[in-house]
Amino acid sequence: METVRTRYLGDLRTEATHVRSGNTLITDAPPDNKGKGEYFSPTDLVATSLGSCIMTIMGIAAREHNFSIDGTSCSITKIMAENPRRVGEIAIEFDFTMRHYTGKQKKILHYCVKTCPVSQTLHPSLFQNVRLVFRD
Repeated sequence: METVRTRYLGDLRTEATHVRSGNTLITDAPPDNKGKGEYFSPTDLVATSLGSCIMTIMGIAAREHNFSIDGTSCSITKIMAENPRRVGEIAIEFDFTMRHYTGKQKKILHYCVKTCPVSQTLHPSLFQNVRLVFRD
């Protein structure tokens, strides 16, 4: 079954519709690539996908091991590279300072970073710089 249907709106913008839910999002080319940068760019979505995927896998693992990551946040920075133009690095910092985690829970969360499907899908030349910050 089709997952997403995307339509070109003109002016370097697309509208993607998630077929199952009907939710939509608009993309825009970034200012450094002839766009207005008023919406997520496709490469922003790559970076967002990595952060969201890791956090989702962490949520699944936390649920399975009877602890919570509710309220956890992360900041995501996409760094472009040239020749060819591509995402060269995605830096993500997860903030787990809202509560205390045991050593075992921290190991579980660190393990999730490398096992999320997006992380496994991205080309090995893309540097995934992921940091987990815990309250000590």
